[in-house]
Amino acid sequence: MLTHHRRPVYLSLVSTDLPFWSTVEAAATLYQKDQERFHLLFSESAPPEWEPEGTTPDNANPSTSKSVRLLWLEISPYRVIMTMQGNGRLSYRHLWERGIYGISRYWLNSDPLKGHESLRLRNYTRSLKLEGRSLPQRLQLEYELWSEKVQLGRYILNLQIHH
Repeated sequence: MLTHHRRPVYLSLVSTDLPFWSTVEAAATLYQKDQERFHLLFSESAPPEWEPEGTTPDNANPSTSKSVRLLWLEISPYRVIMTMQGNGRLSYRHLWERGIYGISRYWLNSDPLKGHESLRLRNYTRSLKLEGRSLPQRLQLEYELWSEKVQLGRYILNLQIHH
């Protein structure tokens, strides 16, 4: 039986070797698929530099503007899939599984007439830790991002789900 819970979440992504750091705080819906599998769904405003042309943060309404991004995480102790859709310019999907090379795919949409261009990278999951008894409370994921034989950085993704 599918059950859901409304929870505040804090998501951060930090590079350990590049000057990159991003955080999101939002209200999310946590869906329990079975004893160890969960889906977490929330939305957030896109960064101002991603705003569609003709839209400014002052007059943009996050509930109606294209500047809203939808984040969806499929979580288990063994695998995490994160998908971001929305805003019209960038979407991505990451598949992480401990100790293997997963796929990170990005879809770029710079010109609506040309369609979507895809960029496929590999990631290597060094560590995946999920904490929480009946419901997840904390996820920590450490991974490397690769393009062919070139490493594009090491990253730590932290997710806190408040109860």
